[in-house]
Formats: sequence, C-alpha cells, structure tokens
Amino acid sequence: MHGGADHVNGVTLAVFLVFFLLVTVLGFLASRWRRAANAQHLDEWGLGGRSFGTWVTWFLLGGDLYTAYTFVAVPAAVYAAGASGFFAVPYTVLVYPLIFCFLPRLWSVSHRHGYVTPSDFVRGRYGSKGLSLAVAVTGILATMPYIALQLVGIQAVLDVMGIGGGAHAGRLVRDLPLLIAFAVLAAYTYSSGLRAPALIAFVKDTLIYLVIAVAIIYIPIRLGGFGHVFAQAGHAYATVNPATHKPRGELITSAKNQFAYGTLALGSGLALFMYPHSVTATLSSRSRDVVRRNTAILPLYSLMLGLLAMLGFMAIAEGVGKGVKGYNSQLAIPQLFRDVFPSWFTGVAFAAIGIGALVPAAIMSIAAANLFTRNVYKDLLKPDATPEQETRVSKLVSLVVKVGALVFVLSMDKTVAINLQLLGGIWILQTFPAIVAGLFTRWFHRWALLAGWLVGMVYGTWAAWTVASPTQAHFAGSSKLVPGIGRLGYIGVTAFALNVAVAVLLTLALKAFRAPEGTDETTEADYTADADTPRLHKPDLTLAAES
Repeated sequence: MHGGADHVNGVTLAVFLVFFLLVTVLGFLASRWRRAANAQHLDEWGLGGRSFGTWVTWFLLGGDLYTAYTFVAVPAAVYAAGASGFFAVPYTVLVYPLIFCFLPRLWSVSHRHGYVTPSDFVRGRYGSKGLSLAVAVTGILATMPYIALQLVGIQAVLDVMGIGGGAHAGRLVRDLPLLIAFAVLAAYTYSSGLRAPALIAFVKDTLIYLVIAVAIIYIPIRLGGFGHVFAQAGHAYATVNPATHKPRGELITSAKNQFAYGTLALGSGLALFMYPHSVTATLSSRSRDVVRRNTAILPLYSLMLGLLAMLGFMAIAEGVGKGVKGYNSQLAIPQLFRDVFPSWFTGVAFAAIGIGALVPAAIMSIAAANLFTRNVYKDLLKPDATPEQETRVSKLVSLVVKVGALVFVLSMDKTVAINLQLLGGIWILQTFPAIVAGLFTRWFHRWALLAGWLVGMVYGTWAAWTVASPTQAHFAGSSKLVPGIGRLGYIGVTAFALNVAVAVLLTLALKAFRAPEGTDETTEADYTADADTPRLHKPDLTLAAES
C-alpha cells in the first residue's frame, strides 16, 4: 500500500538507492574504462577518445536524446492536452532519415580536422570566428534550460517519493536530496568525462525499456483494457476548462490544430541534432560507418517513445491528480507508477527516471563546456592554450553549467523551465543553415548566415515572448499565428524560414559586391573521409603531457 506524497515507502526508496549507488560507482569507474594514454586532452575527456563503437554509441545517443524530460514531460503533455503531446513521435521518425544524410559528413570532416564542436566546423568552413561564436553561444543558451529540466525530472521523482520532508519542511531539507544527486553527477562527470554517461547509459536504457514494457502491459490490464483507457481520456479532454472556456484537450488532433502540430514536429526534427550534446555523442564514434549504422537503428527508440506517450492516457484513466486545483502535470507519471505498481517495481521505475536525468545532464554539461572552451576561451581569449589547459577549463565550465542549471531549478517555477526549453528549441534551430548547409555547399556567405541567424533569433524570441496564457503573461507556448498564412504554427519554423530568406538574399547581394568570403580550410574529400584517413590536426598529446 502506497502512502501520500509526504510518506516515504521504504522498499521503493531502497530499490531507488541501490540503482543510484550502482550508477554512481559506474560513473567513477568509467575513468578507467578504455583508459587513454593521456586523459588530459579534450578529445579524451570531452569525446571519449573518439573510440565508441556501434552499440556504445547507440546507448549513448539514446541516453542523450531520450531523457528524464522525455520520460516525464511527453506523457505529461498527453495527460494535459491530449493528441498534441504525440508530436514527439513523428518528429523522431522524421529526424533519422535527415541525419543519415548529414551526420556522417559532419563526423568525417570533424575527424579529419580534429573538430570537437559544431562551432569548430563552422569556423573552419567559413573562416569566421563571429559566426562560430554565434553558433556556440546559441548552443550554450539552448542547452542550459535542457539541463535544468533533467534536474526537474529528478525532483519530480523525489517529490512523489516523499523525500525531503514534504511541503512543510524547511528549504534546505527539501532541496537536500537534489543537491546530493547534483553533487554526485558533478563529481563523476568531472572525473570521467564522456565515458561516465556512456557507461551509465547501458543501465539507464535497460531500465527504461523494462519499465515501459511492463507498464504498457500491466497498467491497461489493471485499468480494464485500452478501450476503457481511451474512453476515459476522451471524456476528460471534452471537459470544458473554466479558465479558458475551451475543452481541456483533444484525443485526436483537430483540423484547426494540424498545421501547428505538423510544423512543431518538423521544427523539432530539424533542431534535434543541432543541439551540441547530440553532436558530442556523434563525434565520439570511432568511424563513419558507426554513425551510419546508428542512424539506421536509432528509430527503435521511436517505438519506445510512442508507448511512453500512451502513459498520459493511463494517468487520466487512473484518476491521477483528478480534482486537485493547480495540479502539476509533470508529477502525473511518477504518481501513476506509485499508485499502480508494487513498491519494489515503483523503485525500479523511479530509478529509470532518475538515471534518465543523470546521463543526458552529464552529456549536455560536457557539450556546453566544450563549446565554451573551444569557441570562446581558445578562439577569443587564449589562442595558444595547450590541450591540458583546454581540458582543465572544460572541466571547470561543466561544473559552472550544472550549478547554473541547479540555481535555475531551485529558484524558478518549473513551468518557466519548461517554456524556456521550448524557447531553446527555437534558438538552436537557427544554427541549422550554418551547420547543415555548410556540410554540402560553400555557396552561402558567412555574413549573410550571421545576419539570417540574428533575424531568426530576434523574431523567435520576440514571438515566444508575446505568447500568453490564462496563467502566464509571456513564453506560455511555442505556437503563434504565422504571418501571411493566418494559421497557428511553430514559431521556430517561422523564424527558420525568415533566417533562410535573409541568408539567401544577402548572399546574392554580398556576392554581387564581391565581399570577402573567408577562407575554407576543408576540402571535398574531407566530407567522406573515414577513420583510416590520416588526420590533419592530430591531438598534441606530447605538449599536453609536458605542460
């Protein structure tokens, strides 16, 4: 029998702690896994020595892309609004054929020239530190709220388990469990770099697959079958919200919302592999073929995501949060698990969510730190930085990034964190022209791409700022009427269209005036090079060892 939110179930807590301790040990042991000759090099700490094979990369990318936020927020979106929450399923279906076309080229040119970040590639391709800096800053800004949401996922589980003394406990007691989890994450990331989340990802993905497989079979049987689940969900969505005077949501997307749904799926698909953590996991692969194989087998995760979204309907059928004024839908899935599973399996499910936060948070903090180190510190502040200095700075910045995310979570409303993550998606999409177009053509002018990026960022931020709801004055959503079309659409796609239009028109104008285009340090052969092709910029391990 499960208690209330303030009651700690000993069995659940014990199982959760066993798995948490397991991944903590694995995180620290990871520094000895595939030990490098010189660990004090950014290739080793930040990219795992570029040595991961197909299965390690698959688990790492899965651990990177399918996060605690996915586990909590996707079914929570379905729980709160219905069909619109399923946008994550088609966008992951769209993204894999897309990345099959460009990720192998990005891996090849990065391997050939020793690029660690997408901004490294942009600087080398266009000879522009300004454009490279814009891509780097965008990546860091977009990643910060994403890391914060991983901590929100951990906090949701801790809240439902009753850890922290409940709502009436002092601030320090309430936040202490999250602070401990953060400290452990920071410590093993600092020690082991990318090897830590790569090793832990095996445990994380195994737990998540196990929990979803059990949940999708066990919960519907307990609730009276899928027919009953869908009937209850349909009835709930038809209920009129007294605040908006509109139905709560839709079981099936209506015609008026299909354009917004489609553009959100498209924009999210285009943006996913622009995030620096996605690129970091990709560049850690040991060969071009590993990247290609992963784009072929990663869709297995999309099946999992579709089943995961169904949990939102099940939370409605179970009556989770029913009648509670101001109920936080982010707690719906943890509470569903607590209410329907035996105590011991609830611990397993909570461990899956908690570890599902630790893995991506580690990769994201490493990716953001790599961007700062390579494209701010080395490019602008200390061009003669040694590999050892780069690694030291990256380690320290990874801690700063996580501290920033922690402060964000502890000091701001969780809804703000979610909406800022949506804003991050709008921002990161604006780097697509510079990165992806650059992998196939040098036609665009560097200044035109920078101007397009700026227009997309300004419009996207302004448009998101103007979206309001009955409970929030700004940043209350990611859809707005598309100028000239008059239908609701994803702001990121509209900003992206403006970005591309400006980049094309200015490129034509700048070429007509023969503006300097910058030096391209890459060649056509670089984009198809494989692991056996000699690198042009080898890591200077001797210098790192001597400094």
